[in-house]
Amino acid sequence: MSEPRTVITFGTFDVFHVGHLRMIERAAGLGERLVVGVSADALNVRKKGREPVFSEQERLAIIAALRPVDGVFLEESLELKRDYIVEYGADVLVMGDDWAGRFDELKDVCEVVYLSRTPAISTTALIEKISGNG
Repeated sequence: MSEPRTVITFGTFDVFHVGHLRMIERAAGLGERLVVGVSADALNVRKKGREPVFSEQERLAIIAALRPVDGVFLEESLELKRDYIVEYGADVLVMGDDWAGRFDELKDVCEVVYLSRTPAISTTALIEKISGNG
């Protein structure tokens, strides 16, 4: 019997919305096991210039509770993608198409798939709308 095909994806998953859910469902459909890296608070500050609304522990708990997700871990650095892929035995890396081409150098260790984003849904836009700035 062959090993289950493992898919890995990453995200901040702050202010969880249907776009996040669709991406996770689509990623899960590419294999039998889905592992999700949730961006650490410090990584989010470096990447987006702001603290997430929900803490890394809260975001890890939300993602871990989703039916398609088999495992979660804290992503400390964008530069460690290769290490995470190897550590979790991933056969497929799934990223949003806003990252298209950025991780093609990882094709030597796994398949790389860029999924289109759900139209008209953005965490940043949601935060701005909720705060009354949008």
